Amino acid sequence: MSDKNKKLFGVWMDSHHATIVGKENVADGEFVVLGHVKNAGPDSNSNEKTANNQEIGLTHKFFKEIAALMPNVDEIHLTGTGQVQEQFMKFLADTAQYKNAVSSESTSNKMSDENLVSFIAKHFS
Repeated sequence: MSDKNKKLFGVWMDSHHATIVGKENVADGEFVVLGHVKNAGPDSNSNEKTANNQEIGLTHKFFKEIAALMPNVDEIHLTGTGQVQEQFMKFLADTAQYKNAVSSESTSNKMSDENLVSFIAKHFS
């Protein structure tokens, strides 16, 4: 499969926000922002175990919402701060629909949507 017809996506993420970039038209489209996903985080909870379980559940929901914006991924590049990208890569690898997707990652500070689009376009060019 040539790179022209691959479904390529980029995601900037930290533990609370994600910005998803992909091509509008797979064959000849430009990279555009497909959406933003937020993870509000757990409520204040007096029970540590309950708070931990809620955080795990919310993180899983966050990952599912991001993945829903990227159907049939061939290749994905994750960037952002912290370790959440590694957790998301594991989530994708453990999900049947995404397990064959080629993943790569890098570390970067928060950037504007325009800068993220050009960063991802440059990565895949």
